[in-house]
Amino acid sequence: MHVQEWLDTVPAVAVYAVVALIIGVESLGIPLPGEIVLVSAALLSSQHSGVNPFVLGACATLGAVVGDSIGYLIGRKGGRPLLAWLGKKFPRHFSEGHIATAERSFEKWGMWAVFFGRFVALLRIFAGPLAGVLHMPYWKFLIANVLGGVCWAGGTTAVIYYVGVVAESWLSKFSWLGLVAAVLIGLTSMLVLKRRAKKAGQKAQESRAEAEPVPANE
Repeated sequence: MHVQEWLDTVPAVAVYAVVALIIGVESLGIPLPGEIVLVSAALLSSQHSGVNPFVLGACATLGAVVGDSIGYLIGRKGGRPLLAWLGKKFPRHFSEGHIATAERSFEKWGMWAVFFGRFVALLRIFAGPLAGVLHMPYWKFLIANVLGGVCWAGGTTAVIYYVGVVAESWLSKFSWLGLVAAVLIGLTSMLVLKRRAKKAGQKAQESRAEAEPVPANE
């Protein structure tokens, strides 16, 4: 069933809870379609008086901030073994190349990697746990986490809501285009990151191969 159609069948309180929960679990480090659910709920709020866009944006922001914070604490406690375990459970998302790419982003950009990572599907999953693994000071992480959560969740809700209000009659027939656009943006981001991660993984393997001692001929 269409995500928006399903959300339209449940009470507004359930919509808020579902959005907060899915975004929170995704931010915690488990791959879920948080952005698609948020776009669908925001579009629904522009057509359904029972779903308040301000409450929706606040719930999405809360889920993002709390989920990232829990992910940070888990990453700080679990360390590198946690990344290895995630790599076995979710090899497509937590591959060695993906982790290497995310680590370089954190080392180069620090707090900004957490902030801008909120707008990229794959980095949204990595941000919390990886910041904890790398022992980023929590106050820095929290500032970037809150600002990123507010801008991403609140901004996405506001943009989709006002687009829906302005073009309500058009979107009522072609609302799926909003989801298609969100999916295409997410897939494009993931493909770019996947290509970079693959190159990073190859470079890491080459570096390890060069570092391995060559046995002396007897």
